[in-house]
Amino acid sequence: MKDLKGKTAIVTGGGGGIGGATSRRFAEEGTKVAVFDMNLEAAQKVADGIVAAGGQAKAFACNITDRTQVDAAVAAAEAQLGPIDILVNNAGWDIFKPFTKTVPAEWDKLIAINLTGALHMHHAVLPGMAARGGGRIVNIASDAARGGSSGEAVYAACKGGLVALSKTLAREHARHNITVNVVCPGPTDTALLAGFAEGASNPEKLMDAFKKAIPLGRIGQPDDLAGAIVFLSSADASFITGQVLSVSGGLTMHG
Repeated sequence: MKDLKGKTAIVTGGGGGIGGATSRRFAEEGTKVAVFDMNLEAAQKVADGIVAAGGQAKAFACNITDRTQVDAAVAAAEAQLGPIDILVNNAGWDIFKPFTKTVPAEWDKLIAINLTGALHMHHAVLPGMAARGGGRIVNIASDAARGGSSGEAVYAACKGGLVALSKTLAREHARHNITVNVVCPGPTDTALLAGFAEGASNPEKLMDAFKKAIPLGRIGQPDDLAGAIVFLSSADASFITGQVLSVSGGLTMHG
């Protein structure tokens, strides 16, 4: 893809399934990758794999709900890899239960990770991008934000907020040549989906139902998301901003 070699990208939740796949795909394109994750061991494993394959990557421990940690990690990434050209807000967390069975402490954690954390990351990175006159941001939301999802009310609300935030920032920063887009995964083989399945009375039946509902006939893999994310971060997508793309195997087909 165009114009990714030598750029610097931050990927939050980079030690996980989609984040790890995205980090590796960036590295294949010649991008320097700052792998952000609360779990430094997981982030380091991804970074080490990239370096072993001939790429450039550094791991950074970062709890995105803590603004002090975010500022410190962004500063460290820029010091070691260069100014941030690309931000992928991928980190997320969910619980699976009916809304009336949840409690405010759970809402607070869901909002802190899925929405406030992304606010912190945007706020830390956007000024530098604007000053340099360009940047790419890709936010990972969910099709739960577009169509709702039983058992994920607060998570869906956070992801809906992330979609609205992305569209607004796309408008505010278009004059700085910064694009902001959203990728919405469908059911994808990650720890998040495994947690969802574990909460079901019959996990195997649930996964089989997902497969039957998806026109392409399978659960998504992290690599299925990585290509779309990296594309939206490249010069090939330089005239795309404020858009929401579902990567769901056809499970959702929103206009």
